[in-house]
Amino acid sequence: MSDIPLIPQSKLPGLGTTIFTRMSELARQHEAINLSQGFPDFDGPAYLKERLAWHVAHGHNQYAPMSGAAPLRQAIGDKTAGLYGYRPDSDTDITVTAGATEALFAAITALVRPGDEVICFDPSYDSYAPAVALAGGVVQRIALKPPAFGFDAAELSARISDRTRLIILNTPHNPTATVWSGDDFAALWQVIRSREIYVLSDEVYEHICFAPGGHCSVLAHPGLRQRSVVVSSFGKTFHMTGWKVGYCIAPAAISAEVRKVHQYLTFAVNTPAQLALADMLDAEPEHYLNLPEFYRAKRDYFSQALAGSRLRLLPCTGTYFLLADYSAISTADDVSFCHWLTTEAGVAAIPLSVFCAGDFPHHLVRLCFAKQNETLAAAASKLCAL
Repeated sequence: MSDIPLIPQSKLPGLGTTIFTRMSELARQHEAINLSQGFPDFDGPAYLKERLAWHVAHGHNQYAPMSGAAPLRQAIGDKTAGLYGYRPDSDTDITVTAGATEALFAAITALVRPGDEVICFDPSYDSYAPAVALAGGVVQRIALKPPAFGFDAAELSARISDRTRLIILNTPHNPTATVWSGDDFAALWQVIRSREIYVLSDEVYEHICFAPGGHCSVLAHPGLRQRSVVVSSFGKTFHMTGWKVGYCIAPAAISAEVRKVHQYLTFAVNTPAQLALADMLDAEPEHYLNLPEFYRAKRDYFSQALAGSRLRLLPCTGTYFLLADYSAISTADDVSFCHWLTTEAGVAAIPLSVFCAGDFPHHLVRLCFAKQNETLAAAASKLCAL
């Protein structure tokens, strides 16, 4: 037998550890204030934690149904109907997943065939492209132009080919903090209505939207929702990112294919957490209904604290992120600037260019304001000193 170690040929040779892990570790090493990775430094609702403990203590600790615990799927259906005027079937259309990332991966794996083209809009969340590559698809990127980062239906139409299978969108958008409007969805529908193209709508920040009309969901559009998978996250909504519970909503025929992948990725999601979330949705809907104002106050607090800095903040209409132009401070590229900012200034941020492929402006960084006001004030003090 050979003693030569076996080294597998990588299916994703261009990928390493994510920028979020690297920046959080760098922040830890240098005791910097971590505004890079998107998680709160405050805890979730007391009632939700109490219900988790109750369900654990009362023996609800075995496998949940593959598609999700029935009370949670029913609660998701109720919430969806109340918010978007459309009630998905809780038995066939709703699937509870191990976080939104699993839902995204399962949907892409289920829908994309070898050689299919998948359109996504840059900057784009870093999990999309690897999932497409593993499914044998080819990513076609459309760059959103700063500072508005708006959707251009004409450009999308020009990029569609006979091989286009899926369009991935994200609203509210990480990292640009922009949102899609009803007019955007109407324009998208006109582009794809006569084509066999699916839509994957990443709406994990659905309850953190500051647009005057609130969040526009694919689920509110009768045509689009018949060919879409919509993904959401309880971690974002309830400040519990470590629970890793999300879900996706899609018509029964699409959900059936997504579930085929899901059952062999995780099979089922943490049972007591699902039941606690169902209780929370039923008992305290005001939490997610009040979330826009909760985060709007944090956005405004942090923006005002940075008013004396040399950073130029871009508009934020959704998510708990701000984009900041640092060109008045440094001419370094954004990756180098973020490294310097962490090690020398004591604040960790994320460079925008890591969300993009190809040429893109290298003078913008993403700051997370899902933090206690004391944390934001301390970070702003350091940033204003630059």
